Amino acid sequence: MTAALVLNGPNLNLLGTREPGVYGHATLADVEADCLATGRELGLDVECRQSNFEGELVEWVQEAGRRQADGELVGVVLNAGAYTHTSIALADAVSGSGTRVVELHISNVHRREAFRQHSYLSPVAAGVIVGLGVAGYPLALRALTLLAAQELR
Repeated sequence: MTAALVLNGPNLNLLGTREPGVYGHATLADVEADCLATGRELGLDVECRQSNFEGELVEWVQEAGRRQADGELVGVVLNAGAYTHTSIALADAVSGSGTRVVELHISNVHRREAFRQHSYLSPVAAGVIVGLGVAGYPLALRALTLLAAQELR
């Protein structure tokens, strides 16, 4: 079975309690359960990880690039949280590893503060899903499988 990684960045462990008016009431455990269920539908072994540490996310993206090159992985759903707007290192990891990434944002960042409207990841991502709440995660997994079938990065 081919795998997909779902990587969540800083503060996403607080889903369900952190600003529910912006991020909703679903918890990270709810998101992960939805991703696993979608993975079963798609024939994917979905691995979910969360870290508040930039370097750990960078290492996971690099690992994903190696696994994708070996045919083990269709790619990564990446909700990098605030690192989206600050981390050149994470963008370099995506670009340098060659991994297929769908960038995901629960909220519509284009309707929020100006600093949230710039992404270092978008230029190196295969696609971006924004503002659909946690329903964006299953959509991102579906997008990864389509992109992989078309061999698009």
